[in-house]
Amino acid sequence: MAGSPTARRRRLSIELKKLREKSALTCAQVGEALDWSGSKVNRMETGSGRVQPSDIDALCRFYDTSDELREFLKSLAREAKTRGWWQVHGAGVPEWFNIYIGLEQDASTLRQYQCEVLPGLMQTKAYTRELHTTGAHMSAEDIDRAVRVRLERQEMLSRPDSPDAWFIVHEGAVRNVIGDREIMREQLERVLETTELPSVTLQVLTFDSGTYPVTGSFTMLGFPAPEDPDLVYRDGITDAVYLEGEHHVREYTRAFDGLRAAALSPRRSAQLIKSVVKEHSR
Repeated sequence: MAGSPTARRRRLSIELKKLREKSALTCAQVGEALDWSGSKVNRMETGSGRVQPSDIDALCRFYDTSDELREFLKSLAREAKTRGWWQVHGAGVPEWFNIYIGLEQDASTLRQYQCEVLPGLMQTKAYTRELHTTGAHMSAEDIDRAVRVRLERQEMLSRPDSPDAWFIVHEGAVRNVIGDREIMREQLERVLETTELPSVTLQVLTFDSGTYPVTGSFTMLGFPAPEDPDLVYRDGITDAVYLEGEHHVREYTRAFDGLRAAALSPRRSAQLIKSVVKEHSR
């Protein structure tokens, strides 16, 4: 079973939708049979509302599931109510990003392309603080919370069960000075340290890489259970988009492979980053 409350909620939504589709019924028809609204059924299947174990019990009896499946889904509903460690930081973490962190915690693979800034899972405290201070209207307290969450997230790369993480960053993100040259020197040294972890690979897409897929930054998460489909995550200033369909995942996988082919090898990428570190050390 997936570990984080977010992943449990997602798994529950997937299983409920599969049960309804197997019965060849619409949300409205299920709602009418149970004296609910069709929108309630839809919310349960999309994870946009809390699901009570009693609701699961009623649905499973309506769908005539096995006792084992009913108890499994009820346990998912109960455990989905718990709060993740990152949710105690309030406004320091937007609600739409809370969802991503929960999914990230359970990912077995992570593929990320960053074209403007260096990956959050590799950022130093000073670099992260500079980004939050400049890029958002947040109180000092909320900035502290946001920085703390980002640093705690990084621990996942050092876990025994860390995801297989592959990062591609544009050379502009490597050379763009965030804060000052000292902050950038320390930040790039942190990137090099992180790439020494056995589960981490990093490539740099250079200015002269030629033609490559133009996508903007994105992250793909894969999960260990076959019942939990891969997804694509893209965020902006005020919201995020989660793409879960096979078509989306297939096309972004193809784009990532194109970026990977156009980028420098991991060894040459490290050499380029080391040369930039030297520039900041003069």
